[in-house]
Amino acid sequence: MHLSVLDLFSVGIGPSSSHTVGPMRAAARFAAGLTLQGHADAVCRVRATLYGSLGATGRGHGSDVAVVLGLLGEKPEDVDTSGVGARIAQVRASRRLLLAGAREIDFDVENDVLLLGRTILPRHPNGMIFEAFDGDGRLLTSAEMYSIGGGFIVSADDAEESTEHPAGEVASVPLPFTTGEELLEVCRRTGLRVSQVMLANEAAWRPESETRAQLLRIWAVMQECVSNGCASDGILPGGLNVPRRAARLKAALDAEDDQHDPLRAMEWVNLYALAVNEENAAGGRIVTAPTNGAAGIIPAVLHYYEAFVPGASEDGIIDFLLAAGAIGILVKLGASISGAEVGCQGEVGSACAMAAAGLAEALGCTPEQVENAAEVGIEHNLGLTCDPVGGLVQIPCIERNAIAAVKAINAARLVRRGDGTHAVSLDQAIETMRRTGLDMKSKYKETSRGGLAVTVIEC
Repeated sequence: MHLSVLDLFSVGIGPSSSHTVGPMRAAARFAAGLTLQGHADAVCRVRATLYGSLGATGRGHGSDVAVVLGLLGEKPEDVDTSGVGARIAQVRASRRLLLAGAREIDFDVENDVLLLGRTILPRHPNGMIFEAFDGDGRLLTSAEMYSIGGGFIVSADDAEESTEHPAGEVASVPLPFTTGEELLEVCRRTGLRVSQVMLANEAAWRPESETRAQLLRIWAVMQECVSNGCASDGILPGGLNVPRRAARLKAALDAEDDQHDPLRAMEWVNLYALAVNEENAAGGRIVTAPTNGAAGIIPAVLHYYEAFVPGASEDGIIDFLLAAGAIGILVKLGASISGAEVGCQGEVGSACAMAAAGLAEALGCTPEQVENAAEVGIEHNLGLTCDPVGGLVQIPCIERNAIAAVKAINAARLVRRGDGTHAVSLDQAIETMRRTGLDMKSKYKETSRGGLAVTVIEC
């Protein structure tokens, strides 16, 4: 399977790529498929059942809301985030739903969106079953789907290659690679940098000019997300009474004369990451990078590059995203970017590795140094569990992004002083993540039944 950089970076809605974006895409796919199957005129009721991690933390992650939006025909990349509350309230009050935006049917959110957290479907912890019934209650059709992280969905009958690609169809690329060593070999053989290899492969989907334009759009959404997060105050939704800090932190930083503070940049990086993840927790517009739960790390490091690196340029931003995408592909193919599969090491660890590699690339590092930066980023997040308090992407998730963003910058700066040789390879670190995820108990993988989720008393 070949992936595009735009698979890793897609525009969606918070608070979770696997629990919000994936279920919305799955529900929309099911609703649209009813027409293709010839059932659209006969459907009088639909039911969605969410299992495993989706069921356990679905309410906190807005999975039930996402399913309703998907059944309405909405897509995460263009849904009006400001109008979500009103639309869901209307569906609840009327007990009616405009299926795929075309046929109105009876629909009771409480009874037609079921969350079964202690039952796990066989393929993945984030499983869903959608069913459509006629007026006599007879089952017309059903679909079993899985949200496998980063907004990717796959059906039970699909091969892995059938995973939905936000970038488009599966394509054959001119410079394929599936491991870090293969990527380095391609770079040595061709004389290309990591970003150049990715750009050459992106031509399998679209012209270079379009790839560059799309990446700049991704960057623009990241910037808008930071701006929105810095301008918003109040309490995050969900009941934990977590205050938004980004606006106050920005005001404090703006007011300080900190030009001579050696750690000034770190505080701004903290701000960028906090702003993004507070927006995510509030259900705002977000870029999967590679997931929503870890969406603040790459934007924070990119903002660091733009604000604090002399000579930063638009080309550097594009190179950053391309190199980061290459590392994200390696992690997704070799382990997982899903907290429900491997814990938070798969989300924050992957994003940290991607950001470290991206910054190293933008700083002009060699392919060997870029691979080294990614390895440092992922190695020092190994074992990180996914333990959201109350099933919400707030504690410890928001601060975890800030800490990992600083760690990514440190990784890039560390390897820049070396020649790229190191004892542990990126492939070995990724394989370690995979094995650690297999060994990790399910209570530490996005179920809110272990770690901080049970040791912290909910407010």
